Amino acid sequence: MTRKKKVFPEITLEINALSHDGRGIGNVDGKTTFVHGALIGEKVLCKVVKQHRRYTEAKTLEVITPSEIRTSPTCKHFGICGGCSMQHMAVASQLAFKQQTLLEQLKHFGHVSPEEILPTISGNPLGYRKKARLGVRYVEKKGKLFVGFREKLSNFLTDIDECPVLHQSVGTKINDLSELIQSLSQYLQIPQIEVAIGDNVTALIIRHLEPLHPDDETKLSAFGKMHQFHIYLQPNPPLPLRKIWPDDGIFELQYRLHDYDIDFSFHPLSFTQVNSEMNREMVKKAIELLAPNQNESVLDLFCGLGNFTLPLAKYSKNVIGIEGSMEMVKCATENALKNQITNASFYAANLMKPDINDAWMQNTFDKILLDPPRAGAKEIIPFFPKFNAKKIVYVSCNPATLARDANILVAELGYQLKKAGIINMFPHTSHIEAIALFEK
Repeated sequence: MTRKKKVFPEITLEINALSHDGRGIGNVDGKTTFVHGALIGEKVLCKVVKQHRRYTEAKTLEVITPSEIRTSPTCKHFGICGGCSMQHMAVASQLAFKQQTLLEQLKHFGHVSPEEILPTISGNPLGYRKKARLGVRYVEKKGKLFVGFREKLSNFLTDIDECPVLHQSVGTKINDLSELIQSLSQYLQIPQIEVAIGDNVTALIIRHLEPLHPDDETKLSAFGKMHQFHIYLQPNPPLPLRKIWPDDGIFELQYRLHDYDIDFSFHPLSFTQVNSEMNREMVKKAIELLAPNQNESVLDLFCGLGNFTLPLAKYSKNVIGIEGSMEMVKCATENALKNQITNASFYAANLMKPDINDAWMQNTFDKILLDPPRAGAKEIIPFFPKFNAKKIVYVSCNPATLARDANILVAELGYQLKKAGIINMFPHTSHIEAIALFEK
């Protein structure tokens, strides 16, 4: 006996708030309902898509009474594609919403408020994305291979032909990519294309589950040559990445921080910021807030390939960068050598399980910069008293863990939250990049 698919109702709802991820919030029979695509102050017709014990999820079908902050999305696929969640909100309103979210989370989770709110740092909201993972899937019913992001509230890929938030070198060539992959004899063995873009080169990393036929590799190389893409093949680990176009053996991309005359090299699969314009502004703001001088030692935690470390070294007596990945430490060290920076050194250490016996732990530091992953830095922060730093700049991609860690810094370690603000690293999404200054 086949189970009947549950049919959820359509309801008319007044939206009285926005959640921290940008969904509208309404109330149905005393139960909170989160509505995708709805804005505060709107009346919408929506369809329930999921029911939970304590709340309900729904999606907007029709906006009956629009909000004054509603705008026409730039992308024709918005509302179906899950890559963006806020294109229906004017950019100025997105920024105000993100700033308010940061302040609310600092207060709610951290029980702190900044003495000064920093001006929002923002740039071009389109064509900014230089790192992406594009799904690849052949849809039998449509006889077409899709390349793109998942649909909202679904594991299906969205049928798109362009993406205006992706860097235009890739965002305008989604159809070309789809046709290329579908022309390969082993198109069913390719689940993903990773995009990595430097200042002058766009790299496509083709993930494949089985070895590709030489004819398929020839087609991929020809496509790379035609569109000026560097083409890499990524077989199942632990097999190594292989570059097939151009066949020059160079596994490096570059970006430049012009304000500091520093060039960075990075591996196509290494972590770099998705938005290079905002990264440049973020580094400038971090150095401005930290204000190091030639008599001071600086500690850079979660330093990656030296994105903050090397510019900081230009203004400090010395900088020590700590990163969990030995590969990234090697990359950071090589970047220092290439740029003839001799007062920066790097160590590999697991900052989620700090070891008091590590050599770098025996030092004191005048100032600290940290840029942790979404999980935050609560494991390393209790060691800060031994470093005796008078200033800390915290860069965060998750306001909730920033708020939690701010509470430790203020309530337990005696710092004050002097300044905080947002950087619009991820326009048209609910992701929030924040920067905060703490002082003794």
